[in-house]
Amino acid sequence: MNPTLAGFLQALALVGALALSYRPLGDYMAHTLTSPKHLRAERGIYRLIGVDGDSEQTWGTYLRSVLAFSFVSVLFLYAFERLQNHLLLSLGFPAVSPAVAWNTAASFVTNTNWQSYSGESTMGHLVQMAGLAVQQFASAAVGIAVAAALIRGFTRNRSDHLGNFWVDLTRIVLRVLLPISIAFALVLVAGGAVQNLDHAHIYTTLDGASQSIPGGPVASMEAIKDLGTNGGGFYNANSAHPFENPNPFTNLLEIYLLLVIGFALCRTFGRMVGSHKQGYTLLAVMSLYWVASASLITFFEWQHSGTAMKIAGAAMEGKEVRFGIPGSTLFAASTTLTSTGSVDSMHDSYTALGGGMAILNMMFGEIAPGGTGTGLYGILVLAVVTVFVAGLMVGRTPEYLGKKLGAREMKFASLYILTTPAIVLCGTGLAMSLKAGHGGGMLNTGPHGFSEVLYAFTSVTNNNGSAFAGITVTSPHWQTALGLAMLFGRLLPMVFALGLAGSLAKQKPVPETAGTLRTTSPLFVGMLSGVVLIVVGLTYFPALALGPLAEGLR
Repeated sequence: MNPTLAGFLQALALVGALALSYRPLGDYMAHTLTSPKHLRAERGIYRLIGVDGDSEQTWGTYLRSVLAFSFVSVLFLYAFERLQNHLLLSLGFPAVSPAVAWNTAASFVTNTNWQSYSGESTMGHLVQMAGLAVQQFASAAVGIAVAAALIRGFTRNRSDHLGNFWVDLTRIVLRVLLPISIAFALVLVAGGAVQNLDHAHIYTTLDGASQSIPGGPVASMEAIKDLGTNGGGFYNANSAHPFENPNPFTNLLEIYLLLVIGFALCRTFGRMVGSHKQGYTLLAVMSLYWVASASLITFFEWQHSGTAMKIAGAAMEGKEVRFGIPGSTLFAASTTLTSTGSVDSMHDSYTALGGGMAILNMMFGEIAPGGTGTGLYGILVLAVVTVFVAGLMVGRTPEYLGKKLGAREMKFASLYILTTPAIVLCGTGLAMSLKAGHGGGMLNTGPHGFSEVLYAFTSVTNNNGSAFAGITVTSPHWQTALGLAMLFGRLLPMVFALGLAGSLAKQKPVPETAGTLRTTSPLFVGMLSGVVLIVVGLTYFPALALGPLAEGLR
């Protein structure tokens, strides 16, 4: 089949599956977050942790619950890794070193899943299942919970309550993430993914050498890895490994899992605020950026600018032949536009402009559709900024969903937008200035070496987790610096998002008038898309000019 046609059919099938899932999944999540009834299992969990399931929290209490849960989760996972050699199913692996344990704990708790180790040769099965995979459920649920709290900020009338974090967390895990993950784990097993508790098997190759083939609970971790936009793979090669991603069917299925909750949350938002058109507006912006990114990365990787590329027919270095260019670039665009980091090809081997697009995707704040929950509250903050800018242009007090946007709201929104670029650019600058940074991990020099460092900080701060493979980050300096970037990049935006939610919830809704900006029109879609590009994307333009642009244009 013609490669272009094959790529188009893959994209068409993916879009069709996402369209079919949009309404039922979005409505189901809205029901989950608004239903007054508690399941028996949920009531048991509330009693166990001492929570009144019918009580609500102020934004400050909600935030403290998020921070406390994250802090305890980091400590638990760190201890789990450090005690691995004393646990069941350790496979004989020693305790994880302190630096790697800290980095990994911060990574999985923040939904980043950046891995500075090879999973199959470092972590035992129990740590993978009860440590890493549990955090993949929990971190994804935290993101959706914060998004739900921000939505309630728009819907509440003179209230200082945003729901209950513990109720949101429990419901999202039990009613949404767990059942969907179980169903798709079974599909992955049927598709050829591995699922067992075996030790590694030693086989003799055709040339007489010995090779260790590790097994493990791969399919169950793979499902939540993609569904929860986590990205941490069981194997070092991630979804390029045939045990995690055996064939083109499972590859397309995994791309679907990366995107389905992020897009469906637009429907959830529309239903919770009482206007499905508001959800479609956000969906239109997300879809616009996703289509543009996937198209551009595919275009750049099909260019034949070198001898090897002309012979192969495309830039096939670092890509699996069983997926080809379309399956690889569709995955790359989707994983960098969400906070996933799962990869089925090596981004470091992409063309300069193709790799640059992957970096730019993360710099947009991963709002197309972004991570589970984080993408929705990220684009809502940008929508607030868009409405405020439009209000300044016409000399009118801006209103969004019936709430006035004053100085307090804009301070929270501005701090949200500025936090991530500040961490990325300062972290990259320090790494390039210190010998422990550029001298302790960069395997390449020049613009590509700079791109590797820029990619690393962009990835961890945006809680993505993918990487350019040409950078070594195993030194204590890198483990510590990137771990801190993950925590600050995850938790500080949540602080500002919840602060914005609390400020909005206290307001009395104002009636819509003839002068109110219509936020469901094509004009607003264009304005919001422009704000994403100008306010967010161009913040990083000087850094991109030093790395991927300089490499691609020389």
